[in-house]
Order: sequence, then C-alpha cells, then structure tokens
Amino acid sequence: MTAEERAALSARGMALTYWSRRIPDRQAVVSAFGSRTFAELDARANQLARALRRRGLAPGDAVALICGNAPAFVETVVATQRAGLRLTPVNWHLTAGEAAYIVADCEARALVAERGVDAAFEQPPPPSCGVVLATGTGPDRPGTEDYEEALERESPDDLEDAVAGTTMLYTSGTTGRPKGVHRDASVPSILAENRYGYREGEGDVHLCTGPLYHAAPLAFSLAIPLALGVGVVLMERFEPVEALALVERHRVTHSHMVPTMFHRLLSLPDEVRARYDLSSLRHVLHGAAPCPVTMKQRLIEWLGPIVWEYYAATEGVGSFVDPATWLAHPGTVGRPMTEGQVIVADDEGRPLPVGETGLVFLRAPALGRFDYFKDPEKTAASYRGDYFTLGDVGHFDDDGFLYLTDRSSNVVISGGVNIYPAEVDAVLLEHPAVADAATIGVPDEEWGERLLAVVQPRAGVEGTPHLAAELIEHCRRHLARFKCPREVDFTDQLPRQDNGKLYKRLLRERYREAAR
Repeated sequence: MTAEERAALSARGMALTYWSRRIPDRQAVVSAFGSRTFAELDARANQLARALRRRGLAPGDAVALICGNAPAFVETVVATQRAGLRLTPVNWHLTAGEAAYIVADCEARALVAERGVDAAFEQPPPPSCGVVLATGTGPDRPGTEDYEEALERESPDDLEDAVAGTTMLYTSGTTGRPKGVHRDASVPSILAENRYGYREGEGDVHLCTGPLYHAAPLAFSLAIPLALGVGVVLMERFEPVEALALVERHRVTHSHMVPTMFHRLLSLPDEVRARYDLSSLRHVLHGAAPCPVTMKQRLIEWLGPIVWEYYAATEGVGSFVDPATWLAHPGTVGRPMTEGQVIVADDEGRPLPVGETGLVFLRAPALGRFDYFKDPEKTAASYRGDYFTLGDVGHFDDDGFLYLTDRSSNVVISGGVNIYPAEVDAVLLEHPAVADAATIGVPDEEWGERLLAVVQPRAGVEGTPHLAAELIEHCRRHLARFKCPREVDFTDQLPRQDNGKLYKRLLRERYREAAR
C-alpha cells in the first residue's frame, strides 16, 4: 500500500479493511479481555457503526467512550472513524463527576461504557446522550443496552458509504479544567508515512503499554500499527516485569512508552531484566514527558540504539529524533519535522536568536487547525498567527536541534533568577533512594520563591532528615547552588497521571495552601 492510499483509507477508518483481506487470520488485538483477528475486528467495527446509525447517530455527531484497554475500545475507535462520528475517549480513572463533565461538554449523543467502571455509571448521562451501550462484565444499569446484543443484530459486511470521522481528545487538565482539542477535519498525514520501522503486514507486533484514552497511545500504539497491518498487544496497566514477559511471549518488535516506565524498568534488578529475551524488540518510541539524559543513556546501553523520541501533544506534532542522532546530541528532541514547523519565540511570538530560551511554538497544520472546544479565549491565547504554544520552554542550538527546558507554568523565579525544575528532577532521579521526584516553587518572603523537592522514596527506603540532607548535597554536586532545593519533603505517592505527566499544579497548590 502506498503512503497516499494508506492516508486515504485511514481517513475513513478503512485501512483495517485492507489488511482484513490480506491477513484475515492474523491477530490484530490481543488482550486480557479477549483477542480479535484482523477479519474479526473489521467485521465487528462494521456492526457497531451500523448499530450507532440505527440509533439515530449521523455524521458529525459525538460519541463518548469510557473503557479500559480492551477489544471494545478498539472496535469503537474504528467504527466511529468509518461512520463519520466524533469520538471522545474519556479517562476511566476520573471521578464520576469529572467524567460526566466531559461527556456533557463534548455533546455526546451516545456513550460506550465498560461495566464496573465507576466513572461511567455513578452518574446518569446528560439528557442529550440518549444511547448507552454497556460492554464487559458487571451489573447492568437502568437505561443501558448490552453492547454485544446490539452488535449481533447488525451485518458485518463492509459499509457502502463510509464517512471520515474524527476524534476530540481532552487535555489532561494539568493547568485547569480539561478542554476538548477540536478539529474540523481528520489529520491522517501522520499515518501516510511508515517512519516507525514496521514491516507492513509481515508479523510485526506492537506492545501498547499506556491507556488508549490518551493521545499518544491512541495514535502510536493503535492507529498507526493497525493502519500498517501490525498486531497490537494491549496491557491493562503497565507493570515492568509483565511488560518484559509480554515482549518475550509475543516476540514484540515495537512499543511506545513514557519516561516513568523507563525508570521503573531500569529499577528492576539486573538478574530480573536478564531473565527475558528481548531480542525481537527493534523500536521503542517515547514522548509525552521530559526524559532525563542519564536515564535514556542507561536505557540505550541496555536495549541498544533502538530508542526514538518525538515532541508532540494532543494539539500537534513538532519533531522526531532517531537514536544515533540523539546519542550525538544528548537531550535533544530532534530537528523540526519540516522547516519552520517549530520556532522558539518570546511571549508575543517573535522568534528569538539561536541559543536563547523562550516559548516553543508549533505551526498549525494547513488541514485540521485545532481549537479548544467552546473556548475561543483559550484558543486565541494559544496562537500567534499560524503558530501555537503548549507552554513549553526551550531553545535551538547552532545545528538546529531543539532542546526542551520545562513548561513555562513550572518555572520558579527565585531572587529574580529563572530556575527550571525539570533539570532538578532529573538529578534527583539519579539517586538510588529516589523512586520519583517533583521540584516546585513555594512562597518565600526574601526570595519570592524557594525550591522544594517533593520526593517519593524507593520501596523500603524511609524518608528521613538524613536522607533529605543527602539529596540536597547530591544536587549540589551536579547543579549550580542556586538551582538546588532548599528543602526536601517526602510523600508516598506523587500525583502523576498514568500517561507520565505530573500534576505539579496540584503540588504547588497543596504546599502554598499549607503555607498560608
């Protein structure tokens, strides 16, 4: 299949149909909740598309999806993309109130929800959502229909009038209430090229380690592999030893991960890591959160030069970097994918000279310029002409490589000096007693703000004053003194999302409230 053919088929959710005819009996999805061959997945997606149409949904209508990493999630994605519907996957870890807000805000007319997930059923759907299909096991709730029964009544044959659907994912809410990232058209260009080293339709296997309701796993661990005829093994949740076992069992060739997963894998004893045959693994892709240089170097030493990185978000894509280039330029997230795709600028969007730190702006695609759903003010605040910013801070070097420093909302200004906490976090994570770390600014009468490191110790390690002093001294050995935390607090668990992002805003609010 050519890149152009793949893009056209993917836009209408029909790439799967192409592979269902060429490799019908090969596993497309493997999970703890069941498996589907390419032929089975294609047929069931057709049945669900027809079921939704029969219940009155038309192209342009919205569907919400609250489901774990299971075949029903994949079937709903494919069905909505070929029925012209706008799909919003919802984080099933949210409270019922938070989930209900998204279901109502996205204007869903139908909800596909997994039984037993509190976020889906503790509150009734809004009146505008008149269709609720319940999948999985668990007690039935009033007003719902059984997902399997709805599919059984429909034909599995190809849709004669497939219409391109879209997705509208919600931002993580790390800087406020979640907002839908909306586009008027689908953007299939990311599927047009096989830049991920897949052998199309020849038995490659992708291990999905993250939740599919997030943008990165949805694209890199589902849409792209399936469009290329690559089967996907779904993890219910990430466990480092299980991940290694799945790589060995299924001869996994590709995976997408985030740096917190790298940290957990590297924290395993050497004898545990050596127990598994990982020789099939050819390509590990990561993004979504900053990766400390030393951590990535250790990962490459273990797995070999197979670790690729991208800079992107729900709103758009900026850059990729291959392992050889990264090793030559440690810490970079690569050069922009196209000339002018990324600029570093001041708050007004004026480009800054090479080497100067500023806001990182991405150029909006000509097709699919995003807006924050029903929030024109937030949309306007993100754009400067044809460019938008996610609030990340970084700089270019003389060779045109982009380096990210931190998010602008995380910058600590102490004594008039900007300090980027991500740099401190990376150093703390190198200490053997640290499982996770987050450095924040707290109010200080003399300095305006002072640095506080909130540390989650490794299992079996006690957070004592002696360890706090040791961690501060550890930072002083690796960082300028003004960048080092003045104090260390210990916690059992940091408020980190399952996609690896840290809710530093919640930490700041917690400590600032305590200081009042």
